Amino acid sequence: MAALLLALSVPATFAAGSDGVSPSTTDAVTLYAGGTVIDGTGAAPRANQDILVRGERIVAVGPHGTLEGARAAGVHTVDLHGGYVIPGLIDSHVHMATPPNAKRAQAILRRNLYAGVTAVRDMADDLRSVGELAREARAGEIPAPDIYYAALMAGPDFFADPRVGAASYGVTPGHSPWMQEINDKTDLREAVTLARGTSATAIKVYADLPPELVKGITAEAHRQHIMVWAHSAVFPTRPADVIDAGVDVVSHACYLAYQLEPVMLKSYEDHTPFHDALLAPRGDDPVIAGLYKDMLKHGTILDATGSLFVRYDAERKAHPDRKPLRCTGPTTTRLVRQAWKAGVPVSTGTDNDGGVDQVWPSVYDEIFFLAHDVGMPPLEALHSATLVGAQAAGQAKDMGSIEAGKLANFAVLSADPLKDIGNLHSIRLTVKRGHEYPRADYKPVTREEMGHDDDD
Repeated sequence: MAALLLALSVPATFAAGSDGVSPSTTDAVTLYAGGTVIDGTGAAPRANQDILVRGERIVAVGPHGTLEGARAAGVHTVDLHGGYVIPGLIDSHVHMATPPNAKRAQAILRRNLYAGVTAVRDMADDLRSVGELAREARAGEIPAPDIYYAALMAGPDFFADPRVGAASYGVTPGHSPWMQEINDKTDLREAVTLARGTSATAIKVYADLPPELVKGITAEAHRQHIMVWAHSAVFPTRPADVIDAGVDVVSHACYLAYQLEPVMLKSYEDHTPFHDALLAPRGDDPVIAGLYKDMLKHGTILDATGSLFVRYDAERKAHPDRKPLRCTGPTTTRLVRQAWKAGVPVSTGTDNDGGVDQVWPSVYDEIFFLAHDVGMPPLEALHSATLVGAQAAGQAKDMGSIEAGKLANFAVLSADPLKDIGNLHSIRLTVKRGHEYPRADYKPVTREEMGHDDDD
């Protein structure tokens, strides 16, 4: 009787599935028939393939007409002959809530989803807002990619940053579970436990921390089975020490260059640009090569955010009064190219949501940067935007490639992206967790939704 009462007292949402989420209300089976599959693993494309989907997962992938169960009664068939199927794209560096603006965030997420983006990695915001967006996206209440997010940790000096106040309104800066001030007296076990309580996927190690605290946070986070995402330089901690701490992902290829500076910047708040002349004049830089060797040893992923720096360079030509970023576009491109050639996995993070006039998601810019500026073949650029992105978010067991058992997250294109990566613009359908979002149904973001972009 006690067991029966307990079962009755548990909401159905939690009693229904082992992962705490109710199973889909439908086990509908759909056959996506005859498309050319680019599976995200880096393997060559396979023509005339079928993808069998039950509910939110892929049941099987194989040559057209060969899949068991594909002709059973009730199977809905979608003809993809002449089309190209890629895994859902992943933007590994977004900010959805600094400050929180749910209407704007939902508009940007909608633009992402209808262009083939099925997951994003939020890199520290007001997690009260981000958590709700993630829940709505996961439940299908809003058209949006799934969201995986980080709780931030930084040194005391960082918490004078006005962005912290905007993202922790109502709480003393540095004392919220999602944005914590860390010093040598902090109980790291408690700090990591508080961060985990936000349902974050990872801790983001941001700024103004010495090497011993970067290492300590990382060790404790991994002990508690939570990922660590970090800036590639945590000023005053050099890139080599960040990498050696064992973080899972480092963001901003530009910051890696500070390993060459004879005197490291003492704080994140010092925005002195990297001195380009410190790089080797030709070929690969040997110091940077050492960093990449260590990244390969540790299995560290590079969230490059390269298109941001290239675009800003172009904008400064029209607005020379703007202050430079930490790196020029050419330096950033060179660093990412060396990482790619060294075999370091590079994900497609943007750190930019685009304005109201941008038709396509910012992750397209990062993919085009990898293909056009860095020189990656389109097949490798798509691998970065899919499976590497899934690895960066800690979700590779469920997404990032088109394989049996994984979520039915993919995009259907009318033209071959391997002939021209610009053919991403030919998207006609996004499938996320087995639910279809035809491009023809997309409602462009509006100025009213985007708020302050009206003044741009």
